[in-house]
Amino acid sequence: MPRLSLLPLLLLALLATMLTSLSWGRYPLPPGELMAFLFGPSGFTEQDPERQAFLYHLIVEIRLPRILAAVLVGAALAISGAAFQAVFRNPLVSPGLLGVLAGAACGAALGLTFSDSWWVMQSAAFGMGFLAVGVGVGIAALFGGSIVMLVLGGILSGALFTALLSLIKYTADPYNQLPAIVYWLMGSLASADLADLARLSLPMGLGIVLLSCLGRAMDALSMGDEEAAALGIPVKTVRYGVIALATLVSALTVSLAGVIGWIGLLAPHVTRLITGPGNRLLLPASALLGGIFLLLADGVARNLAETEIPIGIVTELLGIPVFLLVLSRARRGWAL
Repeated sequence: MPRLSLLPLLLLALLATMLTSLSWGRYPLPPGELMAFLFGPSGFTEQDPERQAFLYHLIVEIRLPRILAAVLVGAALAISGAAFQAVFRNPLVSPGLLGVLAGAACGAALGLTFSDSWWVMQSAAFGMGFLAVGVGVGIAALFGGSIVMLVLGGILSGALFTALLSLIKYTADPYNQLPAIVYWLMGSLASADLADLARLSLPMGLGIVLLSCLGRAMDALSMGDEEAAALGIPVKTVRYGVIALATLVSALTVSLAGVIGWIGLLAPHVTRLITGPGNRLLLPASALLGGIFLLLADGVARNLAETEIPIGIVTELLGIPVFLLVLSRARRGWAL
């Protein structure tokens, strides 16, 4: 089967998972009733208006926003992880490499401490995420700007903003602010609504599309800076452009759903086993697989216990055994 045909198959799998998630929950819906609501004639409303109103509230106002948020966040984390791995030529790289997740988490905690507005919290998370990456890149620039210096600068920046986050948690009100900060940092899609999605989907979607379009340039970078430059690739422009786009989508995931780990590391590895190492196909396929994985994790978070489990905990519990399963074959996925 041609590898390019994998993208339509993954897209169909994503759509099927979304439909399953719409019917899966504390109030399960029969597939026939769900299909009738989504695609049935308008006469369905006239036959049972109360049931139709209930279905509208359950599907459109409750389940649909978090399903769309799961797809968007999962795709953004997966493609940013794959992009970072390609730029740094390291299979152990994740979206948090340059400190963006630590910075965004610090900004979200700061916003929750000083304001009750979700908009303020989301803006602070986004701004601090970019600031953290700026600190890491600035440290690297002071020492030559090589890939090794970028990695070390990201480690230092992540450590700095993790320490600042601990300081914010230490000084927060232990009865009101601290529980909200801790819960947010564990990741959750419960607060996602259509207004948030309308505001964040455009920049996140644009970042995902642009990263997908840079696959060929990332393939050239994987051969080394000198070889890429010989092929006419502007190495620094591509590298810092990819870092900026991956930072954008990663920071926005924290502002939308908190800190969710493992997807940015796991999804590219699993996808690489299916598609091979070529980034032209790997990047969009990783985005689709990341959306599927987070949708499944959200389903487990919503239905495993009487109360909803933070999705960050679920992704870690599911990610560890899955990563162990692919670890023995992960090296093969990096071979041409």
